[in-house]
Amino acid sequence: MSTDLPANAFCLQGVSKTFSYFRLEGLNLSLPQGQIMGLVGPNGAGKSTTIRLLMGLVAADAGAIEALGFRIPDQVEQAKRAIAFVSDDMRLFSNATLDWHMRFVASIYPQWDELYARQLLKRFNLRAEQTVTKLSRGEHVKALLLLALARRPALLVLDEPTSGLDPVARHELLAELMEIVRDERRSILFSSHNTQDVERICDQIAFIDRGRLVDSRDKESFLERWRRISVDVPTGVVLPRLADVVDVSLGERVAVLTTDNYLPQTQALLEQSGGRVRDVQRMSLEEIFVACVMRSREREPS
Repeated sequence: MSTDLPANAFCLQGVSKTFSYFRLEGLNLSLPQGQIMGLVGPNGAGKSTTIRLLMGLVAADAGAIEALGFRIPDQVEQAKRAIAFVSDDMRLFSNATLDWHMRFVASIYPQWDELYARQLLKRFNLRAEQTVTKLSRGEHVKALLLLALARRPALLVLDEPTSGLDPVARHELLAELMEIVRDERRSILFSSHNTQDVERICDQIAFIDRGRLVDSRDKESFLERWRRISVDVPTGVVLPRLADVVDVSLGERVAVLTTDNYLPQTQALLEQSGGRVRDVQRMSLEEIFVACVMRSREREPS
């Protein structure tokens, strides 16, 4: 594979896939090289299906998929030489040691970095002589990640990797992922329903629900655009209808507005109508995600 990587680590254009009780519809998604994308959605939203399509494990019914410049699934074999995939349901050989697994993976992938693998052993507090049956849930996940990371992949694809991990193990994993992308040639797709993990480490965020992409943009844009505004509304005052307000909660004399495009003039428009802005609050990524999904479901009920 050439050392010159394409601008995007992966690109999905108009991708659809239909199963008996689920449909992924018209998915457009791409990740710039050297960044981390958090793919966020409820259970059953389509996160794992998206990843399986990207990895060539299932074929799309429509659309085009590329990973590291290779067409998927036609050139999936070439692509997988530089892609490492870890899923929370992957299992290692139960009676083999971690050292055996390391030697096995090293024999397949020429780019295996033995020094880095030994560093990860220490960092993850693992022992090479441990058999898989003696690994805890968290240790098993860290062993899978060690085997993936030591290959030095250009693209690392993680499907719910922190599921079931204790807080310390999650911290270790996330810290290592942040370290990886200091090398601008390496990229990560990280699926999760844990918005705190995603908010901490991701550059790009994609929200998916019921097989549809709800929204996708860089993290800072999400956090800067969304606000929750509390407004005192005196008797007889009618607040203006603002195009970017996605939700309004009315109390006896207080209205709480949620906007996905907060601008300085937003507050001025509310106060010109006779309202008094009491508070403007930033929203967490979890709050933004819920608001995005609820708006999407109102527009396109299943």
